[in-house]
Amino acid sequence: MGLFWGARSSPPERREIVLPPSIVRSTFDQVDLSRAETSLQKVAVWSSVDLIASLGSELPIDVYRGEGDDRKNLPTPTWLLDPGADGQGVEDWLFQLFMSWLLRGNVYGIVRDRNRRGDDFPTSVELLHPDHVSGRMADGKPLFSHDGRDIPEADLFHRRAYPMPGVVMGLSPIAHHASTIGLGIAVTRFGAQWFTDGAHPGGMLTNSETDLTPETAQTAKQRFLASLRGTREPVVLGKGWQYQQIQVAPEESQFLETSKFSAAECARIFGPGIAEVLGYESDGSMTYSNVESRSTHLLVYALNRWLRRAERVLSAMLPRGQVARLNRDALLQSTTLTRFQAHQIALANRWSTVNEVRAIEDKPPVSWGDAPNEAGPATGTNDNDSGGTG
Repeated sequence: MGLFWGARSSPPERREIVLPPSIVRSTFDQVDLSRAETSLQKVAVWSSVDLIASLGSELPIDVYRGEGDDRKNLPTPTWLLDPGADGQGVEDWLFQLFMSWLLRGNVYGIVRDRNRRGDDFPTSVELLHPDHVSGRMADGKPLFSHDGRDIPEADLFHRRAYPMPGVVMGLSPIAHHASTIGLGIAVTRFGAQWFTDGAHPGGMLTNSETDLTPETAQTAKQRFLASLRGTREPVVLGKGWQYQQIQVAPEESQFLETSKFSAAECARIFGPGIAEVLGYESDGSMTYSNVESRSTHLLVYALNRWLRRAERVLSAMLPRGQVARLNRDALLQSTTLTRFQAHQIALANRWSTVNEVRAIEDKPPVSWGDAPNEAGPATGTNDNDSGGTG
């Protein structure tokens, strides 16, 4: 069995069909998705990928050890703040991680540095462009190369999404949905060519008094167009001439119905709820309640699976027993009223202290705020702060 979907047979002989100039195919229907980035020309694909990658890469990282009562929060180690060791930071590194997964189903990298004391784990991983990495089977084991140079197994970083049994590489969402994405891009291109490349005539110039030879018709058209292009001079028509502009409905010229359907389909490739969050039409309806909870729906149905993958990658770059978690609270930011009501419940049930609530609200602590369920004085005792959680 091959490294991918088995051994690849020789491609069939290609025969080029030369068409007359009048019916040569336009470029709008020639969408080459062999390079996954081409799919980003479709706005729905760009928006979906950017939504997941941006939200996932910008969440704060918490590091802790232990579970339950033994759980202890730890400071984030310096190498986890810049896993690529390129000065761009963990946000940039995580964005690349998500982009590779979402577009190609595989992330490749080379381990550049390791922790040599105690546990052996990577502390610096240079992520590679997936198109520059190739794989093959050698002695029954997969061997990967970067730009033609073999990557030692000990230095290889490979994490896949969409795995299949017996297949080393993860499946590419773009490759498996090329027809849907290609249709969306083709519709956009054809909509543009509808105007620029003469998919329909802009108007008709007719003469009711005489029959026109091809030469006379061409001369009349050239003179008419010359008066329209840039001179802003009046058009003078002789006897029998009439010009009629051809109007095209905007929804027809842009193929809006097909475009809307295609956009929603492209967004759904990346998870349930993505199309609705981005505002693309769907068969269902979105009520006010749905809008209020869309962040929760997005997290549960689309984001969580990618966040957990990233957490496993980050946790593998920590000493044994330590765990990295992306703080989802930053995503589930609520309205001021809802947030304060949650604080009130937490204080009343002694789940939080006043100072813990104040820290969440980016306010300094007060001297009386460390004891659970303790009411503060009428006036504050720290930097003129008043009592309570406000």
